[in-house]
Amino acid sequence: MRKIEGWQTKAFVWVGLPLIAVIGLAFGSVDVLPAWKAKSGSGVAGTFTAQREDCGRRTCSFYGDWVSADGTSTRTDVILYDEPDSLSRGGTTEAIDSGARKGVFATGGGATYLLVTGLTLAGVVAAIVWLVLVLRRLRKMMRKSAGSKHLIPQSGQ
Repeated sequence: MRKIEGWQTKAFVWVGLPLIAVIGLAFGSVDVLPAWKAKSGSGVAGTFTAQREDCGRRTCSFYGDWVSADGTSTRTDVILYDEPDSLSRGGTTEAIDSGARKGVFATGGGATYLLVTGLTLAGVVAAIVWLVLVLRRLRKMMRKSAGSKHLIPQSGQ
């Protein structure tokens, strides 16, 4: 077993891995099932109308309102995942509500299901690795503690 040395490595192990685990599990795991359902076409079909576009450094996301095809369900101010390149503010596209927390999925498809799955898997792997390292550390401390008890002379000897 290699030792964990260096402050960068220790910071990654004791702060980075738990952070990756929490982010991956908290944000990814909630939307894995809805993303895969949408990819397979499961969910409630409807229409998304783009109300606004928010852009970051590399990508833009559309937010707007979604109405089911039969008009019985609506969701307001939701994000559209896997939006088509041709979409613009005020435009509409077919979308599926498959139960994602913050949005609906364009029926044209995309890679969101892969991104969410990857994020969740990264969280799971980080959690497992961190737990293994913590358990190893605890075992080592217990062995060290048990070994030091034998070095203390017993009274009356």
